[in-house]
Amino acid sequence: MIGYAVTDLSAGSLAELTTGRLLSSWQLDVPALLLVAVLGTLYGWGVLRLRRRGEPWPPARTAAFVLLGLGALVVATMSGLAVYDHVLFWPAAVQNILLDLVAPLGLALGDPLRLAVQALPEAAAGRVRRVMTGRVVRVLTFPLVSTALVLATELTVYFTPYFATALRVGWLHELMYLHLLAAGSLFVVPVLTHEEALPSWCTHPVRAALVFLDGIVDAVPGVVVMTHGTLIAGAWYLHHAPSWAPDVHHDQQIGGGAMLSIAELVALPFLLAILVQWARAERAQNAALDRRLDTELTPVTVSASDQSRTESPDLVRPWWETEQNDVAARIRRQRRD
Repeated sequence: MIGYAVTDLSAGSLAELTTGRLLSSWQLDVPALLLVAVLGTLYGWGVLRLRRRGEPWPPARTAAFVLLGLGALVVATMSGLAVYDHVLFWPAAVQNILLDLVAPLGLALGDPLRLAVQALPEAAAGRVRRVMTGRVVRVLTFPLVSTALVLATELTVYFTPYFATALRVGWLHELMYLHLLAAGSLFVVPVLTHEEALPSWCTHPVRAALVFLDGIVDAVPGVVVMTHGTLIAGAWYLHHAPSWAPDVHHDQQIGGGAMLSIAELVALPFLLAILVQWARAERAQNAALDRRLDTELTPVTVSASDQSRTESPDLVRPWWETEQNDVAARIRRQRRD
């Protein structure tokens, strides 16, 4: 049976939270639903436009965008987590980490920026490219800046009046949702899909190291929340905690542990996605090199006068015999062996 959020939380009208109620209780969040509808419609329009032109779009990317990206948005803002986030801390903590880490990862794996560039007319696609490679975007998505923004957002939410105020003010709660989603996307989307916004030195090995570093940084808020002696939004939760709720300190420890666990779980598929991209880039580079070698080893067409001076056409000397660099030297040694 589907449940709905109640307005008089202080009356303790919410039933005791169980696994079944967590999975079956839902509430409508109109701003979040509108955001999900807009993102899903735009993405679906782009995929449909490409298909009408006969251009393929990977179904795996669509599945990641819809199931992991939009799905995490729905679960965070309208599931049992949202129903109970005003009476228990740990559902709110799980909500925030879903919006900050899981949803951005799913949206980025869908590669919406490349879809937009391919689906839009040339003029509109050019405007998208200019915006995404502009100075503001480059500064915000600079790896160390975006990582610091994610960490600062999490710490600001929990260790300023931001979170406690958002529990009381509905529009600020919705703004906090959007803030968390945007902060997480600033790091994840460029690293996975929008290389043009990253510095030239941010190669795949560097990105893998940054993702590993980000996994460590993302664990910090969970550890701090779990071990912090002062209650987060303590006045609110002490007043609104139902009789069946665990001790407020224990509730906060559960929330911090959940944040830490989810952050570490998300880091693994994020790192794997970078490693897969790295392997694909290496294969593409090797294939391009093979094509270049095949072209340079093609016999040259010689004129009749040249043919009188030689019985067989000369071959073009390959680049590794004439160029002096590490790659050429390595190829020469391999051919001698």
